[in-house]
Amino acid sequence: MVSYILKRMVLAVPVLLGISVIVFLLVRLIPGDVIDLMLGTEGSLRPEVREQLRQTLGLDQPLYVQYVTWLGDIVRGDLGRSLRTGQPIVENLAGKLPITLELAFLSVVMSLVVAIPLGIVSALRRNSVIDFVVRVLGTIGLSLPNFWLATMLILVASLLFRWGPALIYVSPLDNLGENLKQMFLPSLALALGLMAVVMRMTRSSMLEVLSQDYIRTARAKGLRERLVIYRHALRNALMPVLTVVGIQTGHLLGGAVIVEQIYGLPGLGWFLLNGIYQRDYPVVQAGVLIIAGIFVVTNLVVDLLYAVIDPRIQYV
Repeated sequence: MVSYILKRMVLAVPVLLGISVIVFLLVRLIPGDVIDLMLGTEGSLRPEVREQLRQTLGLDQPLYVQYVTWLGDIVRGDLGRSLRTGQPIVENLAGKLPITLELAFLSVVMSLVVAIPLGIVSALRRNSVIDFVVRVLGTIGLSLPNFWLATMLILVASLLFRWGPALIYVSPLDNLGENLKQMFLPSLALALGLMAVVMRMTRSSMLEVLSQDYIRTARAKGLRERLVIYRHALRNALMPVLTVVGIQTGHLLGGAVIVEQIYGLPGLGWFLLNGIYQRDYPVVQAGVLIIAGIFVVTNLVVDLLYAVIDPRIQYV
């Protein structure tokens, strides 16, 4: 397994390298640059002053030189400095990345806790009223975008419970209860879409497994139905569910960018979106690269969990 992990880590390098190139070029295709935003209403300054600012920020160099310089800093563990504030990006991310990771973790947990049982029940009671309701809810969950759900949850909570997004983020280390109350609605807004996907995948996977010969054999031997479902059917049905969860993690992190902005959470998504607004190239590049790295690591963890669920799987 160690050799397999090393191979996957090596294969992740060209993926991250390709993402870095794409992000580096796309950010610079955005109209205007950080100089225009820094000057603001004084954008009509003399050309020599503008050129001096570009030299100070290193924007006068060719694109390939800028990219190689930035990539060399990444290899040394230096994500660069913000063009707007001059602060090291690593220091900013140290306080913002845990917020996004907590949001994503709570969303995945909420999705799995609700979606897997509903998918199992829907499969066991196929074509019943419960199955119909679950499928309808799954279709609705897939159809509604995260930003709309986040806005509607704020509206419903404010009208029914007089609740609004907190103005100041509370760390779980300071007050766990207040933190969970603050994170509940944004986590739910992200979780509903993933919940629908996992629920539908669990249902279809369970239906396929329940029709297999070894399930009929287990029942013919007189095993209890609960044992047949949870020990034999569910373990095999979870394989494609894990795959979907790994793939949907990237979508989840992308949705976190908007949800954090709506709820005022100062996480990685909020940091990244402000970087885009301000044409802060190093911030955008570092933020996207971090999200890509999380996505790669998540899929590696999912691959390793396959062996936990099915011991027959071997990694070479």
